[in-house]
Amino acid sequence: MAGETDLNILLESLEPSLNLGSYVFISLKDINEILREDILFEFKEAEGITILLSKDKADKYNLDYEFVASWITLKVHSALDAVGLTAAVSSALTKHNISCNVVAAYYHDHIFVSKKDTKKAMEVLSEFSRK
Repeated sequence: MAGETDLNILLESLEPSLNLGSYVFISLKDINEILREDILFEFKEAEGITILLSKDKADKYNLDYEFVASWITLKVHSALDAVGLTAAVSSALTKHNISCNVVAAYYHDHIFVSKKDTKKAMEVLSEFSRK
């Protein structure tokens, strides 16, 4: 099933959903000691392998992290070639001094914001569907 490409429809249909828990980004040279089912996301960079996992799992593995985030899923099925969704979301959050890290997956976009900004980020993202 193809995802939505029309920016206006995407924004009206965002339906942000807060996932329970706290999440962290970690960079490692080797992830062989981490169970695959504990990793939510992985990306290979020149400097190392970035993984995203729950803070609880990171603590279990005794891993260091700097940024503790909340995970917001945008329930709208956005197409991978949709133009402007990431820009619109990050721009709206920027107006409230909220940093965001966006992970685009096949069906949905996932927004990671600082735990302290969770409530305001959900309010800002929910505003799109009320316009």
